[in-house]
Amino acid sequence: MDYFRNVGLIGRLGSKAVIDTLKHLIRYLHDRGMTCVLDQKIAEVMPGHGLQICKPKMMGEICDLVIVVGGDGSLLGAARSIASSHVPVLGVNRGNLGFLTDIAPDQIEQKVGEVLDGKYIVESRFLLDVVVKRGGEPIGEAMALNDCVLHPGKAARMIQFELYIEGQFVYTQKSDGLIVSTPTGSTAYALSGGGPIMHPRLDALVLVPMFPHTLSSRPIVVDGNSELKLVISEDNEMYPTVSCDGQNSINCAPGDTITIHKKPNKLKLLHPLDYDFYSTCREKLGWGTKPGD
Repeated sequence: MDYFRNVGLIGRLGSKAVIDTLKHLIRYLHDRGMTCVLDQKIAEVMPGHGLQICKPKMMGEICDLVIVVGGDGSLLGAARSIASSHVPVLGVNRGNLGFLTDIAPDQIEQKVGEVLDGKYIVESRFLLDVVVKRGGEPIGEAMALNDCVLHPGKAARMIQFELYIEGQFVYTQKSDGLIVSTPTGSTAYALSGGGPIMHPRLDALVLVPMFPHTLSSRPIVVDGNSELKLVISEDNEMYPTVSCDGQNSINCAPGDTITIHKKPNKLKLLHPLDYDFYSTCREKLGWGTKPGD
């Protein structure tokens, strides 16, 4: 019995290895009698594929499963497009680190096959909604699976801002910015900024200051349902940027407010049964081996 009939395929552009893996996947899925739906952008570089094509947002409406071939960045982009549809996502790693895309290309028949047979682990990963307001009116909105980052943009100058959590004033800070990360993003940019690694099942956010002007400023972990508000000080002479997952950016101005809160819809991320978060950390972060290894 196959648990999925219509499978959407999304791939990172500009990589021959990704195209080769997609072709392998298509043959395998076709042999299992499944219908493949190809992402519109990757379809343009795969002439003669003969498959139905659509945009990622529509995949959530017509597919039972979406497989992303690429790195974690590819999965981040796909997640933001389809999270609201509740369609599960599986990642095949053709990138570098691969915390989210954890199936190796040479394991497609075995690992993807297990998932198609209903042998998998489901993880719910929450996303963030980010809204920038100017004079009380929204001027930009975005969402993030990994993180929302306030940074100077092209200017090499510090930003002064106030932080409020659940309406309570926390501090005024002068720094290179602030990383607001989900547990999913805690192994990404927030980690390089000195933040803690959070287990994916945690319902929490971590706020990591970027090169703060005071040594007493440290990362803070707060409840995942908290509403955060950053107020960019009127005293700033520069115009900072808010970036979501390093892929979508909103230009800000002195006096703007940035609100960040959990998105109601979560991403359903599938893993093979032998998936182990700590094993992934050992492999990707170079931790010590298990006793006896």
